[in-house]
Amino acid sequence: MPEYPETLVNLGQTPRRPFVKSNFLDCITRKLKITGKYDEKSTRSSDSGSSDGTIVTLEILKAEIEADLSAFGVNSAYDRKSKVINRALNDMGMGKYQWQLFTLCGMGWMADNLWLQGVAITLPQLSAEFGVSETNVRFTTLALFVGLCLGASFWGIAADVIGRRPAFNFTLAIAGIFGLAAGGAPNWIGVCGLFACVGLGIGGNFPVDGALFLEFLPHDSSGLLTALSAWWPVGQFISSILAWAFIPNYPVKWGWRYTVLSLGAITFAMFVCRFFFFHLFESPKFLLSRGRQTEAVAVIRGIAHHNETQTWLTEEILNAIGGDPEVVGAQALNTSEIVKRNLSKFSTKRIGPLFHGWRLTTTTCLLWFIWATIGMGYPLFNAFLPQYLANAGGEQENSVNNIYRDYAITSAVGIPGSLCALYTVNWRYIGRKGTMAISTVIAGIFIFLFTVSSNNKFQLAFTSLEAFWQNIMYGVLYAYTPEVFPAPNRGTGTGISSFLNRVAGLCAPLVAIYAGEANPKAPIYASGGLMLAAFVAMLCLPIETRGRHAL
Repeated sequence: MPEYPETLVNLGQTPRRPFVKSNFLDCITRKLKITGKYDEKSTRSSDSGSSDGTIVTLEILKAEIEADLSAFGVNSAYDRKSKVINRALNDMGMGKYQWQLFTLCGMGWMADNLWLQGVAITLPQLSAEFGVSETNVRFTTLALFVGLCLGASFWGIAADVIGRRPAFNFTLAIAGIFGLAAGGAPNWIGVCGLFACVGLGIGGNFPVDGALFLEFLPHDSSGLLTALSAWWPVGQFISSILAWAFIPNYPVKWGWRYTVLSLGAITFAMFVCRFFFFHLFESPKFLLSRGRQTEAVAVIRGIAHHNETQTWLTEEILNAIGGDPEVVGAQALNTSEIVKRNLSKFSTKRIGPLFHGWRLTTTTCLLWFIWATIGMGYPLFNAFLPQYLANAGGEQENSVNNIYRDYAITSAVGIPGSLCALYTVNWRYIGRKGTMAISTVIAGIFIFLFTVSSNNKFQLAFTSLEAFWQNIMYGVLYAYTPEVFPAPNRGTGTGISSFLNRVAGLCAPLVAIYAGEANPKAPIYASGGLMLAAFVAMLCLPIETRGRHAL
């Protein structure tokens, strides 16, 4: 790997970006003065490249890293060197590499909803071609969710074992290949099996893409992880447009197949973009965990070269803070240690701090309840929406063309919701909690109003409005959840939230199947009720994160 020597500058010669609070840096400075390690001449310079005139020396950097790690309760060579890499990335700032990675990771998030809605739009056609009842055909969605749950569990750990780079590419490759195969499935069981394999691939996009993107982000741009949620409704829109183009215009046997083949081709094309048209650097933190320190430093310099900037990171600085591998021994983690680290996130030691004090305890319980209720409420309505629309209106009104036209309109109206969420969360007097609660209750009300009339125009209006407010809700929830948990236990809190969301989603098709047999509208009522339950829980959240830094 090239070392890009032209990108290297001395420590302190690049602009220092906010990483710790100024009073925290002052405390470190006072500590160094007491120990006699502070040099006024070498640490202050009026003509330095930093915004505040401060050049952080090796001693200050080391003290800063140690103080930061003390909050996490860890202090291994790997952890110290990881913090140094975080600081180096932060000082380089956002650049072309991160923005390109944002687009490619967004494709992964888009693929998730692309297939969730892609399966939903095939249900009426699968029922007609293979003679499966409208109720039992919903097991197709269950098959997809089984794959999603397995994929999320497997790829999250696999990314730490085989590396972020292969996992990042394999997820979309698997989904694309099996998606193309699903278009030629000979029977319904085959369709379900292949959709489960698609889920196994795209199920890894959230844990892999999110973790990879975050590991390359500077600290002051970490909010872009939330902005990835804006790609989610785009997936639904693409699926709906393809369904409208193919399903009404071709025989039952071919319309859904052309749609699925198109989705598979799009997914595989996204894999091609990732693999052939973008040079993805392996995560430097993964390289550190495998004892490949030289490569980790080369990656940081490679990013600096790509962004046309400079960095101060060297192996000498890493060794000075984290220890020389030849002296302290190789810091590589074996596979069992990596798996243990992943599982430790869900240990009682890591979960316990999430229940420290009544405010955090209440917030943790309510947030997990919210993620579970929404995890079931969302697919109960959206995963079977084409079926609900097919039962609306008269024989003329609910033609196949009108069903998929209305579904496309609903998807398009929902897209601005995610973008609106990025602005409303910072409004005074409303903030995260207010925006989240208002959008959730409005979405729940529109779900109930959907059942008031069977007129297709009436239902189109309310599904479109529901999609708009629902995307606002999801956008804010993705922002609020990591902000409210303390940093040392943030991964555990958000990980359990995601797990509960997926498990509840896995149960949703079962509720739709068995409740729908008694009353076709029962799943819709259940979806609306769950949304309103989430709304009540949001009102009770005791912590507002607008205008404050994450702990």
